[in-house]
Amino acid sequence: MAERAFDRSAAESPLSTPQESPRRRSTFDLLHGRDEARGRRTTMDGDRAAMDGKMRKFLAYPEPRKGPDVAYRNERKQNPTMSGLVLVLAAFVFEYVGMIRHLIWKNAGFASLRKIRKELEDYEPRVDPTVVPTSEILEDDDALQTQEANGQKVYTAEPQLASTAVPSRARYYTVQDYHDMYVSGELTPTAVAKAILPLIRRDTTPPGEHSAAWFETRVDLVLAAAEASTLRYKQGCPRGLMDGIPTAVKDEYDIDGYKTCLGSLNDYTSDPASSGGSIASWCVRKLEEAGAVVLGKLSMHEFGLGMYTQYPHKQVLTVSVDTSGSNPNYGTPLNPYNPKYYTGGSSSGTAYAVSVGLLPFALGSDGGGSIRIPSSFCSVYGLKPTHSRISHHPGPNHSNTCAVNGPIAADLQSLSALYRIIGCPPPTSPFLPVSPRLAPCSPNGTKYLGVPEAWFSQATPAIQRLCRSAISTLADKHNYTVVPIQIPYLVEGQIAHAVTILTDAATLLPDTSNLTAPNKILLGLGRETPATDYLLAQKLRRLLMQHLSWLWKEYPGMIVVTPTTSCAGWPIRDQKELKYGISDGDQTLKTMNFIWLANFTGLPAINVPAGFVVPEGAKNEGEIADENTEGKIPIGLMGTGEWGSEDFLMRWGLDVENVVGDRRSKPPVWVDVVAKAKQVMQSGV
Repeated sequence: MAERAFDRSAAESPLSTPQESPRRRSTFDLLHGRDEARGRRTTMDGDRAAMDGKMRKFLAYPEPRKGPDVAYRNERKQNPTMSGLVLVLAAFVFEYVGMIRHLIWKNAGFASLRKIRKELEDYEPRVDPTVVPTSEILEDDDALQTQEANGQKVYTAEPQLASTAVPSRARYYTVQDYHDMYVSGELTPTAVAKAILPLIRRDTTPPGEHSAAWFETRVDLVLAAAEASTLRYKQGCPRGLMDGIPTAVKDEYDIDGYKTCLGSLNDYTSDPASSGGSIASWCVRKLEEAGAVVLGKLSMHEFGLGMYTQYPHKQVLTVSVDTSGSNPNYGTPLNPYNPKYYTGGSSSGTAYAVSVGLLPFALGSDGGGSIRIPSSFCSVYGLKPTHSRISHHPGPNHSNTCAVNGPIAADLQSLSALYRIIGCPPPTSPFLPVSPRLAPCSPNGTKYLGVPEAWFSQATPAIQRLCRSAISTLADKHNYTVVPIQIPYLVEGQIAHAVTILTDAATLLPDTSNLTAPNKILLGLGRETPATDYLLAQKLRRLLMQHLSWLWKEYPGMIVVTPTTSCAGWPIRDQKELKYGISDGDQTLKTMNFIWLANFTGLPAINVPAGFVVPEGAKNEGEIADENTEGKIPIGLMGTGEWGSEDFLMRWGLDVENVVGDRRSKPPVWVDVVAKAKQVMQSGV
């Protein structure tokens, strides 16, 4: 966090001129707003009042500086797909022949940042994209509305985010629905847990119908938590809205009593001695403290690595592992809307479990779209928070300059409720607690939607039509102002993101034994990266962050709007992919085309369901699907906001839902958990 505390009114001061490179300051100095270059305290005044009507202050905010006028160029060519035994053999050769490894590193495009070295000379490397809002818009705890029913408190979720546009046939059960039924006695957390467990267990014969989405479930721990919650409701003292709500977490999170494998065959469980006895991740602790019932570990792409890089101007060998969600080690959950497609990854199990209705929300993580891609493919909501906003404490972040933890949910109310629980930071975090209520939005401020037209147009025609129609209606009916914007070096930026995330991962995962073939290749690439090329990537990170800061100075509160992915889903073209894995650079590029920017620059971003497309092999494939189209594939609209703007993104998400909510539908394999839980209660089991 090498930027000084930001005062926009002083943005043109000598300290922030492009010619000057301020000295790196310590974390202590940054936290206390001290400017070493001047030996005085800096101010931290912000002026982004258009969206919220109040002053926001930031720590380590990038100095606004317009980047070069570089037109977007998409000159990539098609590349071969590797799967099956060919992929396994390629990984073996790559791992043990250094000359081949270096050649592939160069051909994969990692050295291409050297071509813009001159343009990056004036920029210091920025290794950490964390930007901290130091003045959250907080409301009193009294704002957490409660009322009495049956002699106990009823907690109320965000009324502003209640869905009214989604038709009843497509409506999911929300956190509020579960809470209200628990309070009334219509349901109990124990009955809900007992209804879900047979569907997700791997240790039964046959395994549960939806067990591919789960790596592990401890029945004893689940029932103990559910029964404790049931007792609290009977006694009239639930812990809050979250008490008894069924949820689960991606296999990147540590939970007491569970093993952490990161989707691999290895054991990466944290050492209890190094974490004070409990290994539970901070987010898991907050969920358990709130009374949620955690139903175990959800499946994921091995290590969550999904990456594509390619030399941008000529045909070369592509090396990638993919964002499909495929896991040859434990099995792959298939897309709930079409089993001939992947769920997307790497938070594949999280998106699947929410999409089929088993859970109203669950936890994922996102280093290169791993929350937003599967959310788009499974037609649910996914929030990638501001970098470092959600803690990884006490365990490590396996890609600590790109990856974040975050929520996936079936509806915006549930998404917001989960975000506020896990957004309570540990003592080690520089972040303030997330407001207990959605931040207020001024009705008088201009609401900008920034559309990077050349980049946007990389999506398929049907996706563009669905997304553009939503944007047009937002402007017509919800008073948004659409502005064209340009972001420089988008092709090079995606390469810089790849260089960074793979190098980050390689430093934390040095042992490649028992790994799948694609990840042996990727981690090898990370170890092959010279320090000079890594620093070039970090220089480009600063350039992009400063340009984005400049855009927000021009258009305060702007949300950058693109499709979530440029393709409609990811078809399974060969069953060998499920056994050995797959390396398909072209398809990964299509999934990550718009995704990477938020990870690399630390911005928050949200996926909102936006419609469906006709699947491959069907009549009118690739066109917009209607309500009766079989096997239709979901697509998403993504909003990317300024650092710390998660609440505004969720408000925007509701506006999008009000525009396109009638397009939404449940998958054919949706499970009515409430009906099953009522059957459990009637049976007395």
